Amino acid sequence: MTENNMRPAPRPVFSSLPKYAAGKPPAEVEGLERFKLSSNENPWGAVPAVREVLADFDQTHRYPDPLSTCLRQALADELAVDADDIVTGAGSLGALQQILTTFAGSNEDGSQDEVIYAWRSFEAYPIVVGLAGARSVQVPNTAEGAHDLDAMAAAITEKTRIILVCTPNNPTGPAVTESQLRGFLEKVPGNIVVVVDEAYFEFCQATPLDEGVEGPVNGLDVYRDYPNVVVLRTFSKAQGLAGLRVGYSVSHPEITQHLRVGATPFAVSTLAESAAVASIEHKDQVMERVAHLVVERTRVVTALREMGYTVAETFANFVWLPLGERTSAFAAAAEAQALSVRAFGTEGVRVSIGEDAANTRLLKVAAELLSAERG
Repeated sequence: MTENNMRPAPRPVFSSLPKYAAGKPPAEVEGLERFKLSSNENPWGAVPAVREVLADFDQTHRYPDPLSTCLRQALADELAVDADDIVTGAGSLGALQQILTTFAGSNEDGSQDEVIYAWRSFEAYPIVVGLAGARSVQVPNTAEGAHDLDAMAAAITEKTRIILVCTPNNPTGPAVTESQLRGFLEKVPGNIVVVVDEAYFEFCQATPLDEGVEGPVNGLDVYRDYPNVVVLRTFSKAQGLAGLRVGYSVSHPEITQHLRVGATPFAVSTLAESAAVASIEHKDQVMERVAHLVVERTRVVTALREMGYTVAETFANFVWLPLGERTSAFAAAAEAQALSVRAFGTEGVRVSIGEDAANTRLLKVAAELLSAERG
């Protein structure tokens, strides 16, 4: 074999892609129980019926149904949509990758399609957009951490193929209302796919609203009127199935017929499908857990604001603290108390709502840090 200095090299785009940073586990601190508040996981896990599915599963030697027929039918019955409008994927991120692969990328002349999304938003967006061969167009959030839909509409060009609307927005928390989304869609040409990413939808459902206040949009109420809208959801958050990787998209046949061509075969395992179906069948138990997390979220937000922290409005299972240069100090203080939070450079900290004891300790850390800062 001839020796030379040549080595396999990845595509050029890899040099410009950010690296996804998963939430870190908490550090070990003697005498303290560790709590992970860095990954937006459901601390209570799956409902008992799902645990029974996991314990009894014995089909690892069989390939799953590539169409996830049982799950799609269960979803169709639950959501009052046509089963043919549903395409499953490995989490909502897997479902999003199917959409990007299908509708945005590089063209034969070397030009790149454009994908518009708010920033900061889900940190996987620039990675999956870049891997698809498309170009990211990031539109800054408002000062409150919400989508600037007017600015996103103004960013549309002839090269725009997809727009991502993350509601509630990860990591900041605000959600888009139905009137806001419909007003935005009226400005978007019908040939552009608008993805409504609702990974935290159940937490919106469980959030109490003041009378007369418009709540977060239910994407399914909108997609029926717009053939270019795709709704993304997942079982990772509210249902506590993050480790099983099962999500789905809902859209019209004009879109699903193409998504199925680009879908990864067998992306959703039989075990994941069965667990998801069990979660649907026991939705009342799922929502009881979600409701408790929403109560805890309210407790945390209220306490932090009373201390003097700025806390963005949130409809998800996390809170966002725009701490700026104080970000690393807050994360370090939490780590010293066996809590892991998600720090974003010098922008802020996202803290997942966890076990009651974890939330209480987080508030103590926040109070002590403020006291130390004030001398």
